[in-house]
Amino acid sequence: MRIHQRFALGLIAAAVAGTTQADISIPMHAVSADGVGESMGQVTVSESEYGLVFTPQLKGLEQGVHGFHVHQNASCEPAEKDGKMTAAAAAGGHYDPENSGHHGTPWGDGHLGDLPALYVDADGTATLPVLAPRLEMDDLEGRAVMIHAGGDNYSDQPKPLGGGGARMACGVVPK
Repeated sequence: MRIHQRFALGLIAAAVAGTTQADISIPMHAVSADGVGESMGQVTVSESEYGLVFTPQLKGLEQGVHGFHVHQNASCEPAEKDGKMTAAAAAGGHYDPENSGHHGTPWGDGHLGDLPALYVDADGTATLPVLAPRLEMDDLEGRAVMIHAGGDNYSDQPKPLGGGGARMACGVVPK
């Protein structure tokens, strides 16, 4: 584990120590234009005084950095977009209750659903927690959590929505 990862993990562990509400476990599944597929694990969300901590316990992902977001709707089903069926399109766009209209950093003024990037190890697992400082548990009700095939540069430039790729895994936040 790299030094910056250990530092981030230490900060997040300190945040989790201040947990105030019950954790939420979000089952995550592979998604495609054909529908919701096999289980990939879960993401546990804990509330802390610093925001929400998203702790993945995932397998079967491609190594590298992936876009990670809270999406508007509580669905991981495919839907038609631009004339073709698209994986998890029923989840809608990134959660943006303030209508900021732009993608940004998890601590900035973009979509409220913009999370820190998800890191996947060489063996296809993701276990490194991320901190979403602007989110609260109530924000997750009626939403989905999405993992994208590509990374995230926290901007709409040079490509919209952080330049991430297709939707590859999704989970509906339980009620």
